[in-house]
Amino acid sequence: MDLTETTISREERFSGRLFSVHVDEVRLPNGDISTREVVEHVDGVAVLPLDERNNVLTVTQYRYVFGKPLLEIPAGKLDPGEDPVAGALRELKEETGAVPDTFLPLGRVIPAPGCYGEVLHLFLARGLHLGEQCLDPDEFLRVERIPFDEMVHRVMNGEIEDAKTVAAVLKTKILLDL
Repeated sequence: MDLTETTISREERFSGRLFSVHVDEVRLPNGDISTREVVEHVDGVAVLPLDERNNVLTVTQYRYVFGKPLLEIPAGKLDPGEDPVAGALRELKEETGAVPDTFLPLGRVIPAPGCYGEVLHLFLARGLHLGEQCLDPDEFLRVERIPFDEMVHRVMNGEIEDAKTVAAVLKTKILLDL
């Protein structure tokens, strides 16, 4: 069975710095018509930085949408045409000051495929050399080291809710069998 939905029409509703919103009328596989509300967002990167003692360099920042600070791995958006590896290394350095010896891809995740058009590229960084942070003027975050086992525990008990962090921690757990 072909599951493809075909776009009939599109209405642009909003265009901003980070994302745009459009509403599409689509033909469903059974021939019926439906509506899809879509948020197009630039792709992003996220890095799980793991030090020599198996501590993760994390960042905690206030997330306005949820009205609270969230513990996350370093992450950010890609610049237009930027290679995901270059973007991830840039974000890691900016947010934590870390530069890795080893940088491994952990794959891609699609955070919310029902309406949100973003792909996140995940990486594992090891052999960390720490230097100065270079935060954006509107970026405020706290960096801390958390033992990897504790990160896994926090993911599993629901304390860490950020999808990219959950995915990277669990992928790393399986990859490294920690």
